[in-house]
Amino acid sequence: MSPEEEPRQTRGDTLGLDQEAQAFCDDVVRGLSQPQKQLACKYFYDEQGSKLFDEICRLDEYYPTRTETALLETYAKEMAALMGPGICLIEYGCGSLVKTRLLIDALDRPSLFVPIDISEGHLLRSAGELARDYPDLDVVAQVADFTQALDLPEKVTGKNAKRVGFFPGSTIGNFDNEAAVGFLRGACETIGDGGGFLIGVDLKKDEDILVRAYDDAAGVTAAFNLNVIERINRELGGDFDVSAFRHQALYNSKEGRIEMYLVSLKPQTVSIQEFDFIFGEGETIHTENSYKYHLGEFEDLATKAGFAAGQTWVDENELFSLHYLTVCS
Repeated sequence: MSPEEEPRQTRGDTLGLDQEAQAFCDDVVRGLSQPQKQLACKYFYDEQGSKLFDEICRLDEYYPTRTETALLETYAKEMAALMGPGICLIEYGCGSLVKTRLLIDALDRPSLFVPIDISEGHLLRSAGELARDYPDLDVVAQVADFTQALDLPEKVTGKNAKRVGFFPGSTIGNFDNEAAVGFLRGACETIGDGGGFLIGVDLKKDEDILVRAYDDAAGVTAAFNLNVIERINRELGGDFDVSAFRHQALYNSKEGRIEMYLVSLKPQTVSIQEFDFIFGEGETIHTENSYKYHLGEFEDLATKAGFAAGQTWVDENELFSLHYLTVCS
């Protein structure tokens, strides 16, 4: 790294940040200090980012949501039969819980639902609405970064019920292979012996379909991507000129993934707390990867993590898949 690429301390110690904001700041500074500047995609999902993502899910170009929803509408009873009665359902990254309702409706007397999400406001609102609509279901929302080790609520650890994880939306694609295995291994440990895991996985397909899903004509995904630097301004006192960056999405066929970037439109310096970051015209911030899989590729990852591949459901156009995995004893 050249001296020009290193963050320069200019204003003394970081001021006024609580523990969560400090962790956010540390990650941002670390990421923007790399030769290839980067921001972790988990920071997309503040209140505004979560609303924008819900809007993305309704776009014509964004096939994953409607395709996965259709699979759940068609096969939820089959999935529920594999899970069994009285389960504890644990959802990773709960979002708006629309697809979750399809699964809950098909389940036989689920005993507990634990939605986990990093965006507290969005989580509590969605979980509260679901709890009102399902008064017989015990709903225990947990604000947490599900990519890290989880300490489940006492209600879960004290309940002798089969645990089943639910991870819809192809979010597994945000992890590279090593991280995906690590996440799946952690989920395997959380779910425990005898448990199951229902997970949505996006499939490899025509490049044009993929790129349009991440660069829609209405610019909603662009707004979603740009919101991460707006969030830095709001929460960390950054001075990003959001109009001086543009959204870019491309497909890396060698790696089998969509890559999203923010591209600097001019030479500029951005300050965050006591750090300055220099951007050249055309320099990028890497904000997200979304890996796509063939069915066998994903099953291999799951097996490495300690799961046994079970039943798989795929739409007729072979755009998207849902996998039911079981924990190997």
